[in-house]
Amino acid sequence: MFKLTSLNLNGIRSATSKGLEAWLDKTQPDCICVQELKAVSDDMLGRFESLSGLHGHFHFAGKKGYSGVGIYTCHAPSDVVVGFGCPEFDAEGRYVELRFDTPARKLSLISAYFPSGSSGEDRQQAKFRFLAAFYPHLQQLKNEREFILCGDVNIAHQQIDLKNWRSNQKNSGFLPEERAWMTRLLGDAGLVDVYRQLQPTTTDAAYTWWSNRGQAWANNVGWRLDYHLATPATAALARSESIYKDERFSDHAPITIGYDLGLKAVA
Repeated sequence: MFKLTSLNLNGIRSATSKGLEAWLDKTQPDCICVQELKAVSDDMLGRFESLSGLHGHFHFAGKKGYSGVGIYTCHAPSDVVVGFGCPEFDAEGRYVELRFDTPARKLSLISAYFPSGSSGEDRQQAKFRFLAAFYPHLQQLKNEREFILCGDVNIAHQQIDLKNWRSNQKNSGFLPEERAWMTRLLGDAGLVDVYRQLQPTTTDAAYTWWSNRGQAWANNVGWRLDYHLATPATAALARSESIYKDERFSDHAPITIGYDLGLKAVA
């Protein structure tokens, strides 16, 4: 079983100070896709190039202390792709892809961090531009190879994906346009929401993010913002899922899915 974890760190220095590495040592995922590093290359040197024996590959933002994504893995990729070809968002460090190619299969693991629009209209419009640019990229990639995209998508797709859906219908993350984008991605584009494939009706236990305001964590007033999105043949190899909430490394919870990938063959 290939254990693949996704976690928005809300800062790698912060998450590691709260016990992330000890948890990785204990759970031993084969790969962890991380988002919101809030670090640049110089910050990582001598400290965060590897975690718990997993080697990291990164896409840093041009702005210090902002965004950034990475993939830590115990497998050697055949290629690393940094950015998805959109200058506006590649400058923000939102996409890294590891390719594991063999004569029998072309497989990618992707860590992606979608923009949030919650800080104001300018960023919401940026989020819409990201979604418009990212959709055809994923469509094209699906035509060329199998993949699993892990990341903070910053969209709760359905009513069961957040606690207070009625009062959030005009808020970023649950806007009709954002939800329609997800529906199209999982419909016309043919990708699979792997967690929902395994747990189609789970509500409160599915949340992966809680606001730091009020008592959101204590009262489990959460949102499901973190996803594994996969091509159908690879999604069909998913066997188990878990969302870890016993400790808090971030305002997000790590989501782990076990796949029957046979990826060790390309180590």
